[in-house]
Amino acid sequence: MNQVETALENAGVSRPFSMEAEQAVIGAAILDRSSVSMIIEQVREDYFYSKINRGIFNEIRNLFMKNVPTDYITMVNAVLVAGIFDNENTAKVYLAQVAELVPSLSNIPYYIGILKDKYLKRSRQNVAIDILRNSAEDADVDFLLESAEQKIYELRQGKETVGLTPIAQAAAESFDRLRKLSGEDREKYLGIPTGYRYLDRKLGRMGKSDLIILAARPGMGKSSFALNIATNVAGSQKIPVAVFSLEMSKQQLSDRLMSSYGGVSSQQLRNGTVEDWDSIMFAINRISSMPIYLDDTANVTVGDIKAKVRRLNQNPEKQNVGLIVIDYIQLMKSARRNDNRVQEMSEITRELKIMAKELDVPIVALSQLSRSAEKQAGKDARPQLSDLRDSGSIEQDADAVLFLYREAYYDKSENADQTSAECIVAKNRHGETGTIELVWDGAHTRFYDVEYGRDE
Repeated sequence: MNQVETALENAGVSRPFSMEAEQAVIGAAILDRSSVSMIIEQVREDYFYSKINRGIFNEIRNLFMKNVPTDYITMVNAVLVAGIFDNENTAKVYLAQVAELVPSLSNIPYYIGILKDKYLKRSRQNVAIDILRNSAEDADVDFLLESAEQKIYELRQGKETVGLTPIAQAAAESFDRLRKLSGEDREKYLGIPTGYRYLDRKLGRMGKSDLIILAARPGMGKSSFALNIATNVAGSQKIPVAVFSLEMSKQQLSDRLMSSYGGVSSQQLRNGTVEDWDSIMFAINRISSMPIYLDDTANVTVGDIKAKVRRLNQNPEKQNVGLIVIDYIQLMKSARRNDNRVQEMSEITRELKIMAKELDVPIVALSQLSRSAEKQAGKDARPQLSDLRDSGSIEQDADAVLFLYREAYYDKSENADQTSAECIVAKNRHGETGTIELVWDGAHTRFYDVEYGRDE
């Protein structure tokens, strides 16, 4: 009896399993050779609670791999060679019984379903015991919480075992996707628009599971640009957006949105010198209707963000989060203590990419640039991928890297164009790189496409 069994027995908790379902699956493999491939594909060794049944399943799999029939005679020989039974008579009696006890070969998928269900229940018990055991150890609390959250999530995701896909099936699925993209409902199957026409053309929109890094020097407007994208997605498309701001408070974020949509100077909001209250009320009503969720917790980990988004998605009355914005990654921390900042940042960006894939949503993560970008002033101060701060893994893990650049940030002369801005697509895994011209409205912290004015 292992530690888990002992702990559960002491707690008066039994281990869930179905001997009948286990024997029915084994018996089906002995009786019907055509069902063996399905059983091998969908059943795992640890689905069986009985040690004897687990051993028999392993021999069924071994014979299948050798292209040997798994009938009664071959199985008797196989289990005896493997030493699963003490003597030949016991082996023959048991295998004959499991073959005779199969209620119906057509019900094999249901028997497999019972095995999976019992296995998942046992796995939950294992995770609970593991969490209790780890909590007694001298480990970082954040790491323990993230580890527990990840184990539970992996348990949820492990309900389906996906086998190899024939190329013909993959091609058929691609054709079906292309057909949908060219149909009347094509908008449902395209990526999520940023709200900036030329940027969407470059990126092909924001694809699900994409990690998009938005980087700039402080004061360039990267937080504003990220909020603009968030409100474009939540406002125009009614797609829920989760914004995690490690730098600004929820109040500051709200003020920026009121400035953008109310046409009220951000300076007036800070100083309390607002005169146009009708515009403020208009902005409040407009942003209040958007499915945007704000979190200003400092020093969050990727695990914290993942847990909060999952809990939000568990509400059956609300649509799942379709975009995550993080401002900004240098203020995040890793669940593991690491004195090497470069290694820590590498771990964070890798976890962000994994989270985007797990949650199947695009992530726009803001990043600072190193001071080397400023040293270029007087020449060409436009940022490069080498200017990404703390880690080369940011470039490696990102599907797209965007830089914001405003010439007036460096040119302090009176003739400098304060509205001119650029979004530089420095990396694009799905298409071309290049530069998109934008218009910057600093008073209201908002970027526009070049052909649009403030009224529109």
